[in-house]
Amino acid sequence: MNTMDSIRSDANRCFVCGPGNASGLQLKFRLQDDECVSTFTPGELHCGYDGITHGGIIFSVLDDVMANWLYLRGMKAVTAKCDIRFKSSLPTGESVSVRSWCTRQRGPLAMLSAEMRIISTNMLISECDASFMIQK
Repeated sequence: MNTMDSIRSDANRCFVCGPGNASGLQLKFRLQDDECVSTFTPGELHCGYDGITHGGIIFSVLDDVMANWLYLRGMKAVTAKCDIRFKSSLPTGESVSVRSWCTRQRGPLAMLSAEMRIISTNMLISECDASFMIQK
């Protein structure tokens, strides 16, 4: 499985990627080489300040691209810890790319990194490192 074509029924209502969540973002993730990737264009409903994407939305998208790096490889995992660094604000209407990759996996823990960049300029919006607990 390297795309979200057969999403698990227990993730159908996920705010970021669940196709059954009409209020969610409904992002589609896919594996590309050793990374999980997607794109996203925030709208006015995703604002903190007018015209600026809420940091919680940015965090949620980055968290999910990392979780999906594991999911698309057949592992169900939950976030244990995440360190996010915001580098620039994200204007609504700007399309971004997100990507994640695994930096280490040991036992039930996986360490991943992710970043979000504006597609048109390659400007780094945010980056993060996280630990995930792989579920049995």
